Amino acid sequence: MPGEPRELEQTAAATGAPIGRRLFLGIVGAGAVGVVLGSRLQAVVGDALSSLASPSGSGLASLIPGANRFRLYTVTGSFPEITRARFHLEVGGLVERPLVLDDAQLRALPRHEIVADFQCVTGWRVPKVAWAGARLSDVIDLAGPQRSAHALEFASSDGVYTESLTIDEARRADVLVAYEMLGAPITAGHGGPVRLYVAPMYGYKSIKWLSSIRLVGAAAPGYWERQGYAVQAWVGRSNGRHDAPIDA
Repeated sequence: MPGEPRELEQTAAATGAPIGRRLFLGIVGAGAVGVVLGSRLQAVVGDALSSLASPSGSGLASLIPGANRFRLYTVTGSFPEITRARFHLEVGGLVERPLVLDDAQLRALPRHEIVADFQCVTGWRVPKVAWAGARLSDVIDLAGPQRSAHALEFASSDGVYTESLTIDEARRADVLVAYEMLGAPITAGHGGPVRLYVAPMYGYKSIKWLSSIRLVGAAAPGYWERQGYAVQAWVGRSNGRHDAPIDA
């Protein structure tokens, strides 16, 4: 279906071969890996099962909300692989000082830590996730917003995913340009090396693989808003969408 996210999961295999939702459900339904799957697929499944206890969120455990893990989604069918050395964040639009921040410059900003739940609009939740990064408000102030700037537009390195916040929302203390999650660098599957984390909103507002921030007079709807999802996605005050919800 157009606009439907693809749910991928990275295995512990050196190849990084993704495992999708259908394969996961097939494994659970079979009840054993001994079903005749073929030697290559057996190897991938074995690697995936061996990573079930991984605290990093990799492996099939991340598909099970009750196991305190994340479901990993992508709108392009793959996870962008961006190293910290290659990372840069452009900040422009209605600002006095357009910026291009590299990893070291972002980390030189005051570090802030948040422990908060990650709530998916589909209903699953990961409680008490530890995040660290720079406050989005500090990044905004570094660029010097013009008085005519009332909103922010965000773009992802995947070239498709976009999001937005009002400037008042962006200035909240619980909105981070995050580079650490669960005490470690954010992995590619989770949107690293840098992603947005908007604590009081559903996960799709926390754009993955953050590559640019643009201050504007009024924000255009983001990727999921163009699919019909709520622009203001406050947890508990919005159901995100009235028919078929997604995640980020």
